[in-house]
This record gives sequence, C-alpha cells and structure tokens, in this order.
Amino acid sequence: MTTTPLPEHPDWLWRNPEPRSSYDVVIVGAGGHGLATAYYLAKHHGITNVAVLEKGWLAGGNMARNTTIIRSNYLWDASAAIYERALKLWEQLPAELDYDFLFSQRGVLNLAHTLQDVREGVRRVNANRLNGVDAEWLEPDEVAKVCPILNVSANTRYPVLGGTYQPRAGIAKHDHVAWALARRADDMGVDLIQGCEVTGFLKDGDRVVGVETNRGRIRAGRVGLAAAGHSSVLAERAGFRLPVQSHPLQALVSELHEPVHPTVVMSNHVHVYVSQAHKGELVMGAGVDAYNGYGQRGSFHVIEQQMAAAVELFPVFARAHVLRTWGGIVDVTPDASPVIGTTPIENLYVNCGWGTGGFKATPAAGLTFAHTIATGEPHPLNAPFALDRFTTGALVDEHGAAAVAH
Repeated sequence: MTTTPLPEHPDWLWRNPEPRSSYDVVIVGAGGHGLATAYYLAKHHGITNVAVLEKGWLAGGNMARNTTIIRSNYLWDASAAIYERALKLWEQLPAELDYDFLFSQRGVLNLAHTLQDVREGVRRVNANRLNGVDAEWLEPDEVAKVCPILNVSANTRYPVLGGTYQPRAGIAKHDHVAWALARRADDMGVDLIQGCEVTGFLKDGDRVVGVETNRGRIRAGRVGLAAAGHSSVLAERAGFRLPVQSHPLQALVSELHEPVHPTVVMSNHVHVYVSQAHKGELVMGAGVDAYNGYGQRGSFHVIEQQMAAAVELFPVFARAHVLRTWGGIVDVTPDASPVIGTTPIENLYVNCGWGTGGFKATPAAGLTFAHTIATGEPHPLNAPFALDRFTTGALVDEHGAAAVAH
C-alpha cells in the first residue's frame, strides 16, 4: 500500500505566501500576540487584508521560549481584568480553534516562606476574590495535599508557611497554540510571512504608511508592533522611545519522567518554578538575568541557583538530569506591566512590555490589540496600559505582586 506524503511543513497548516505591495494592516512579529491579533482582526472586525511579518520563523521567538504557565491571579484591578479575560478565552479556544493544544488546568501554587510572603499572599487572595478570580489561601498541610512531593518540613532553610492557589490556572503546549492561531488566521485570508525582517518605516510626516523590509517595501494603512524584546529597537527606528529594557530569561527541562508532579509550583523566596510537561519532562525557571541584552541564552549562575532551589523544595528531583536549557528576550517596563495602545506616531500601535507574563496573556493581548488597531481607540481592558501612564503617573505596579516571574 502506498501513502501520499504530507506537504512540507508548514504548508499543511498555513500558506507561505510572498508579501504583497500593500495591506490594510501589517503586524510585526509572528509570535503568540501577533498571531492572536491577526486572528481577532479577522474574526471580530472583518479585517482580513492583513500581513504578519516575522524576521525568523513563525513562533520562533518568545512563543517557543517560555514555560507555558497560564494564570490570572494578579494583584491590581487592571492586571487581574486582562489576565482573567485571557484565562476565560483559553478555556474556550481549543473548541473555537478546533485544535487540542493541551490546555491543562492543573492549578498554580505560589508558596509563602516568610511572614511578609504570608501577608502579601493573603492580600492577593482577597484582591483576586473581589475581582472574580478564583483564589485560595492554603495552610502548609493543605499545600501538601495539593502537591504531595513538595517538601513542607519545618526543618528546611525556608519552610513553607502556606501558599496561594488558583485551581483554574495551568499550562498549554506553546507551539501548538501558535499553530492553531496561525491556521485559523490563514483560513480567513491573513498572510503569514516568515523570513521578512522589518528594517524601517515608511512615513508621511508623523504618520506611518508602511514598512521597509529585507524583502522590499510594504505599504500599510496601520502597523502594529508585537515584537516583544525588540519592540524598543523598532520604536527608535520609527522615531520615538519606549520605556522598555530587554533582559534574557532562561529556563530548562529535565529528561522524561513518569508523571509525579500534579500542579505548577512557584516560589519567589527560594526563586524557582517547576511544572511537569505532558510528555514527562520537568520544566523549571526563575527570574530574568540582571543584565540587558538580546541574546537568547542565560547565565550559568542562574541555572545553578534555580537548581539549588528546586532540589530544596523537591528532594525527589535531586537525581534528575538537565536535558537542555534555552532563553528568551523579555521586555520590562518600569511598572512591570505591558504597553498596549497608540504611539506618538499616527497609525502605529504597540503591544509590548509584558515582561515574563506574555504567554499567559496571549488571547487577551490579541483581542485588545486588534480592537485598538481596528478602531483607533483602546479596548476597556487595555485602556489602563496606555503609553502615557509613564507621564501621568497612573502606573500599574505589578513588581512582585504576583509572587514570582511568570
């Protein structure tokens, strides 16, 4: 029996077209946020003459370089609102996109190791409940029931004094999420153009009218930047500055193990977060490297510190072997909250500054950014995250409010 081989990837999921000379909207960056924006532009606003430009390969940036954690238990009203909307969208997207991207609501547990951790955790649980976010405060014995392999002994260097728990939180398979969004956007006529780097902007006075790329000029009615760590570089090419610093953020996985870790555990004090992927590898990470840079790699001392923290919390993992490490480029604003909205340049919009929270926000970021591009006005969910908050002082300070990076 003979079988017909599948076309080479990615043609069986989406087209790989040549760029046209003009589009109604050009999105710079084919990561999760760029793809979600294109999807919602087509789905909710009927705008399908859209190109998503990616200098590398589709979803090859931070979308493929994160630890896939999804949660909405942020402290401030504005943050909780946009992340909770994202979580509700995550819950319906597998059916909506007709693609099982392995969204697993296994819960996220944020540990407290000091009295200050306890006070902040209880405060956040109460704030979450007021905002309609599922959140619980767990005592140490309850923490042990949620995650039996966690060391809650009082004899450790930093004993577990309790933790916050969001049962609806979880993980998803990041590359499958990107492929699902790309397939649906492509079905609706969006051009996904890989290997197309934006090198500059076409301007008419203070108005953007297109982009310069390594594959020629592309005119556009509106341009949206969704390039994460490189957003500040693109903004300078357009003629304005973003209050963004880019840092490496690294993570790692172990070799495959039998399923032993039932949830996602995050600890800010010993600084590590650990989950177990669907295939069985342990996924671990910590905070950003302190220096600024665009290298997709991290420093060895960060790996060493997060391994020490992981073994302290999970002695059962002491003999696990690291299989590989990787790094992404995170864009951090002064208040650790994103920028989504207009810019000083007419017809140019920006979605950046998500720091370590970009993946979990993917559907809500796309939904609100698409609304802003389509209408020229912010969606109620992204209105608090306008660029001008850094001059008005209306900051949304999420530094440490959610207990740990990611």
